[in-house]
Amino acid sequence: MTPEDKAKGPDRPSAEATTTDAMTPTELVESMTVGQPIEVAHRKGMFGPSLGDDTSGYGGLNRPVLFPGSAGKPYGGYFDQLTDSLETALTQRGGDYAAAVERVVVDRGELTLFVAREHLPLLAETLRDEPALRFEQCLSVSGVHYPQETGRELHAVYHFVSITNGSKRVRLEVAVPDADAHIPSIVPTYPGVDWHERETWDMFGIIFDGHPALTRILMPDDWPGHPQRKDYPLGGIPVEYKGATVPPPSDRRSYK
Repeated sequence: MTPEDKAKGPDRPSAEATTTDAMTPTELVESMTVGQPIEVAHRKGMFGPSLGDDTSGYGGLNRPVLFPGSAGKPYGGYFDQLTDSLETALTQRGGDYAAAVERVVVDRGELTLFVAREHLPLLAETLRDEPALRFEQCLSVSGVHYPQETGRELHAVYHFVSITNGSKRVRLEVAVPDADAHIPSIVPTYPGVDWHERETWDMFGIIFDGHPALTRILMPDDWPGHPQRKDYPLGGIPVEYKGATVPPPSDRRSYK
């Protein structure tokens, strides 16, 4: 909290409570320090209203939004053996580990590889077929929408498990811009994610190129928009009370 925020006092909300853009993708990469969290945005206030109507008394709060930073070797546990085997196998198959894996994150005992989308199909095949890896199952594909990450707003997240190698797990994450939300489908390698990719398209608008039938799975075919994006209108109807009217959520809540 800054000295100015302290001067306001807890009972004097700030005129604006919001989350601001932190950095572009280039700035994000340049700011990465191994072992240090990454500030992806900055949040003011407690609940996020932007009309000066934060009556919680926490309008003076001022805090960064932190994501886990890149990890450096040794990662610990089986993570080092996994990434070494993946690098060797990718090279043998004509791939490039350094180009495919943008960064490695180890957080809360879990391993996440951020993957460039053009390398995803080969990397998925390698995870499945390499004897030292043998990730037979892709458990899920889901989406995330980060409006503040300019140029990489939409993320697809993949969870894999190796039954052969003692239920080892790894997560892949692919980030794409909202203006070019295309990711190669991995249905040819993992047929079980057919409906998962359809749901991610339905809810977030990520287009999985090469999917055998990329249609909506939860919403009607003619439904406009993608409901789990953070810029999707909340809808609702106004509620009238004696002497007052509460507007619908879409008119009173901001996604910032």
